[in-house]
Amino acid sequence: MNIKSLLLGSAATLIAVSGARAADAVVVAEPEPAEYVKICDVYGAGYFYIPGTETCLRIGGYIRYDAGVGDIGTFDGAKTTDVQNGSENSTWFKNTRFTLKTWTGQETELGTLKTYTETRFNFGDKNLVTDARGNVDSNPAANKPVDLHFAWIQLGGLRVGKDETPYDAFIGYAGNVIQDTIIPYGIKDTNVVSYYFDAGSGFSGVVSLEEGSGANTIDSYVPHVVGGLKYKADWGAITGVVAYDSNYEEVAGKVRLDVNVSKELSLFVMGGYGTDNNLTDPTNAVNAHGRGFYKPWGGNWAVWGGGTYKFNAKTAFNVQASADDDKNIGLAANVAYTIVPGFTITTEVDWDHFGHFDDGTPFGNFTKADKKDSVGGIVRFQRNF
Repeated sequence: MNIKSLLLGSAATLIAVSGARAADAVVVAEPEPAEYVKICDVYGAGYFYIPGTETCLRIGGYIRYDAGVGDIGTFDGAKTTDVQNGSENSTWFKNTRFTLKTWTGQETELGTLKTYTETRFNFGDKNLVTDARGNVDSNPAANKPVDLHFAWIQLGGLRVGKDETPYDAFIGYAGNVIQDTIIPYGIKDTNVVSYYFDAGSGFSGVVSLEEGSGANTIDSYVPHVVGGLKYKADWGAITGVVAYDSNYEEVAGKVRLDVNVSKELSLFVMGGYGTDNNLTDPTNAVNAHGRGFYKPWGGNWAVWGGGTYKFNAKTAFNVQASADDDKNIGLAANVAYTIVPGFTITTEVDWDHFGHFDDGTPFGNFTKADKKDSVGGIVRFQRNF
């Protein structure tokens, strides 16, 4: 047998074996058709269709780092409400927050079906901790409770769920400063059944039935009630809101004027007035010291004013001044600088004057200040996405 015969015989054997095993060959399945995510531009930038549905989804949020120092360094700027608490003034106060937001939208025969959620996670100071000896440390850094800040459904003009009361959100917040509630203008958290309507020609409105929160949660079947009207034009807007506190049977309201002076300069002024006869009644289950869910300021009236001046596309100056009937006064000013799109550093200085320091009248969120005049500052780093 020569080499040629050996090679031919080997080839014949391989062919025979292959033929014998042909029945056992692996069959490769056809690939499933890929379903690519499609952009949804109906509701603005960032939305995409959830595969297999007609629902558009957007995901966003921010990461924030705050560092406060001085008398007003006890900021709550990284929490649900921004309220000063003079009893904790001592040293640096820091907080890191991660906020996750989602938006959905879908067109239906009854109008646009929308949802919005915002969940906040915080790690920082101002956590009350009691040690083995019973001493309270009010400034250790630690994780804080998760804050479900928004979770609502809206079909057409009807909105239900967890929201900020339109008493604050519809009329607008008190400027672009971090400490915008040195004189508080509202307590935002509540469950709502709200209806928003657009009357055309720049007019819009809202009616809201609300549960309140904390000590201001409704104590009967009667809800808190909020109503608001707005006229908006190119020059600015005029807005008014009124609220009925069903727990204390008190009424409060606010009126606001916004003016767009130029492309660079915008100004606002907002005034509030509320009754407080029952809020000052010590025979109530909770002595509110004259402050309530819709009138958290001291006395009957309060005023806030300020504005924003944009030096250029990256730099803005923001200021706010406020005062109330109890002779409390607040001032906040900052410079916000956008280093790159989505990343902003804000440096702010704050001052407050406590009008009833000598007689110990509660201030802010029903707390007493340690000083008649307080000064502090905050530096905020924030990345939006």
